[in-house]
This record gives sequence, structure tokens and C-alpha cells, in this order.
Amino acid sequence: MRCRQGSVPPSAQSELKPNLRTQGYFLSCQCIPEENIEIELPDSKQLYVTAILIKKQQLSPMVYRLRLQTAVPLSYHPGQFINVKRNDGLIRNYSLASLPGEDNWLELHVKRMQNGIMSNWLIDKLSVGDSVDIEGPSGSCFYSREMNGNPLLLVGSGTGLAPLTGIIRDAIHNNHTGPIHIYHGAYSSEELYLDKKLKRLMETSANINYKACITGDMPEKTVQQGRACDIALADNPVLNGWQVFICGAPSLIKSLQQRAYLAGASLQDIHTDSFETKELRKEVRVNNT
Repeated sequence: MRCRQGSVPPSAQSELKPNLRTQGYFLSCQCIPEENIEIELPDSKQLYVTAILIKKQQLSPMVYRLRLQTAVPLSYHPGQFINVKRNDGLIRNYSLASLPGEDNWLELHVKRMQNGIMSNWLIDKLSVGDSVDIEGPSGSCFYSREMNGNPLLLVGSGTGLAPLTGIIRDAIHNNHTGPIHIYHGAYSSEELYLDKKLKRLMETSANINYKACITGDMPEKTVQQGRACDIALADNPVLNGWQVFICGAPSLIKSLQQRAYLAGASLQDIHTDSFETKELRKEVRVNNT
């Protein structure tokens, strides 16, 4: 919301960009007023900026890479997410796999969802040169320099790999010295849409270990059979001092969050990004990941 008169506690503005704080914007869920204030609803024109689609690439039968470009570079941490809004007001959030300073675009990984209004529109209707409104970034699932030297455990399902890709790139960019263990879970091998890229990364970086995990039929020997969270904890049963990143389906988040804590990881060192879907339509949207 926006404060028109009076002042709000700094904690209610800590996650916002400086220009929004200056204009009086604050997070209502974080605000306990210390004095009388006059507030109003936010002006969406000030919160959103226009982004142009500059590239669309199919990475797998169901996943597409979209690259968006804004007139002014967006300040963000890889792994955070942005809200994407259509002209009719429909909004969905997507995590950022790009790296500021190296990429002059915002990279999203969009999975086609059955009956998914936004995902199908982005894949089928949005063309290179078209524009969308975006807002953000938001989210606290990202790498920081204070983590350098700590072992990193990154576990994702489906396009939960998108924010993890950004986090991995950020860690490498900051010359992370500790071991980095990556686990990507999917139902079938064709859903491992960055498998070759991650294998090449493991071959060129001595401190990176990557495992692809599927729950469907057993494919080639280079893929592990089973759930990513089970395999990750079997390989790394003691997580004291580790930084843990979990992105993807809510069931994965809930299970691994608790198990990582029981394995020794501090709650403040477990970072999550849950890809939740709400069924607001007559036909149920299907996600097999």
C-alpha cells in the first residue's frame, strides 16, 4: 500500500526498492503503525514496468525459455521472482534464471500447464517484440557473498530449476569456494531440460556435483532413479553448516525443509521458493512433475 500522511516503520519498507520507499510504499503485512497514518491502494502504473520479449526458445517438449528486456536494467538477485501481468490483468510469478551484469535480459523458464491460462498464452501467443508488464523483484531465495566457503545443497523439481540456475551462476560469479551439490527432479528424462548444460558445468568446475533424478521409468545410467529429495539426503546425510536451497512443488518444499533441519541445517540457512498453483477454473490444471 502507500502511505499518504504520517510514517510507517522501516521494517515495512525494508524489502522495497529505494524509489518505492521514497514514494511512501510499504508492505501492509509487515506494518504495525506507530502513529496515525493515512493510506491508499497502490498505483499499478508506478509498480509495474514494461518488458519486451526478445527471445523465445523451446528447451523441452513442455518448457520454454523466455528472455525479456526492460528499458532500464532491473536490480535483482538471481533466484528472485517477478510478477508478469497481461493486458487483461492476469498475473503470475516466474523466477529469474538470469545473472545481472552478465545478461542484459531477464530469463524465465515457463512450463506449459494443461489449462494454464498464463503459461499457454506466454508460449503460444506472446511473440518476439511484444510487451508485458512486470513487477518486482521479490523473494529471499538467493545467494549472498557471506555464503562463500559453505557447502551448498540445491534441490529443485520441474522448472524449480530456474531459480537454482540463477543461484548457481551467482555463486560461480562470486568465486564460491565450497562444494555445490545440485539435484534436479522430474518424472521422465525429457523433463530434464538443462541436463546437458549442467553436466558440462560439472565437467568444467571441480567443486560442482550434479545429479538428475527421475521417478518414472529408468532411462540411461547417468540418471538416478528416485525422488530428488531422497537422493540428495542419502548423499549428504549431515547438513550442519550447509546452505540449502529448495525450489519447486510444495510437497518437495515441505518434505525437504523438515528433513534438512533434522539433518543439521539451520532454519535460517534453508531457503525456499514454492511453485504453488491455485485451481480457479472448472477444469483442473495438471502438473505431473
